Amino acid sequence: MEEERIGFIGIVIEEMNQAPRVNQVISQYQEVVIGRIGVPDHENSRAVIGLLVRGSDAQVGAFTGKLGNVPGVQVKSAMTKK
Repeated sequence: MEEERIGFIGIVIEEMNQAPRVNQVISQYQEVVIGRIGVPDHENSRAVIGLLVRGSDAQVGAFTGKLGNVPGVQVKSAMTKK
């Protein structure tokens, strides 16, 4: 089994009509999410979500991959080395 690491996933939603899809993906991976903060920018119709995660490289990679495939969404992540 792969070693679990802690990390951060930053999500920028530039097309707010995609927010339900982003939340659906986050729900699919809720077992790796240990914290969440979301900041809407209603004036410019966009939002930023920050997730603290704990999981294997494979889990986090699959998670960020699904998020990155949502149109109008940008994703960046950083994980601890150990």
